[in-house]
Amino acid sequence: MSPVHTFPLQLRFGDEDSYGHVNNVRFLQFLEDARLSLMHEPRPEGSFMELIDPDHYTLVGRQEIEYRSPLTVSMEPAAVDLWVTAVGGSSFDLGYAVRDRVAVDGSTVSAIAATTMVMVSRSTGRPVRLSGTQKAILLSWQGPPVPFRRARGGTRA
Repeated sequence: MSPVHTFPLQLRFGDEDSYGHVNNVRFLQFLEDARLSLMHEPRPEGSFMELIDPDHYTLVGRQEIEYRSPLTVSMEPAAVDLWVTAVGGSSFDLGYAVRDRVAVDGSTVSAIAATTMVMVSRSTGRPVRLSGTQKAILLSWQGPPVPFRRARGGTRA
């Protein structure tokens, strides 16, 4: 089974800006929508979110987006591909590709992105370790690094 999960994305007229393409700010919402869908995906051991006790929650620690091609509104759904790129002690990294259509053949990647999520204690505000079951779920979704044109967090030459 592929570690990449594809989530259809119905774009709306209101997603476009005055330049006639989907506004860059909307991409963060697309990533969040896909991430929440994956984290709530039913599994025999429970969804990832069901395995988080009430004193813990996940926070976005970092996000990076590289825009590659304008995305315009269409009646054909766009797509967000999502996978895990790394799992640490209290954090995990996600990779994304936002494409102009669900079908991979003939689609254009409009953006690639990465998010670092951190498991945090509500009572202390400090990072806490992921459980073995949580790590196993995340590792089952592990795929390749995000192919950014320059090193993540890197600087220009």
